[in-house]
Amino acid sequence: MKTVNVVAAVIKEKDKIFATQRGYGDFKDGWEFPGGKVEEGETPEEALKREIEEELNTEIEVGEYITTIEYDYPAFHLSMRCYWCKIIEGKPVLLEHEAARWLTKEELDTVEWLPADLTIIEKLKEKL
Repeated sequence: MKTVNVVAAVIKEKDKIFATQRGYGDFKDGWEFPGGKVEEGETPEEALKREIEEELNTEIEVGEYITTIEYDYPAFHLSMRCYWCKIIEGKPVLLEHEAARWLTKEELDTVEWLPADLTIIEKLKEKL
């Protein structure tokens, strides 16, 4: 099975986490943490900054590593490194997603997370 290496930004502002809804592909409409594929020659942190700039037209600071999620989808294995991030310039503009929400700890269960992203929700609740 093919492995896809991606990075995800858990963007925190005060007591809220930024979540995005996919606007394309097999997982359209599912909720996720923004990010994307790590390109050859990039560190995970560099990939995350680039992806957030491309997807949200926003500059972030990549902070503490949270965890790596390993998840088997039917067509591929996902290896997703997750990091705490904060916005340092700009406001998120949805260039690839169809919706976004700032969610409090209590609201994290109110969206339909993609299966891999769902596995980190309980850990985030403990840290908020």
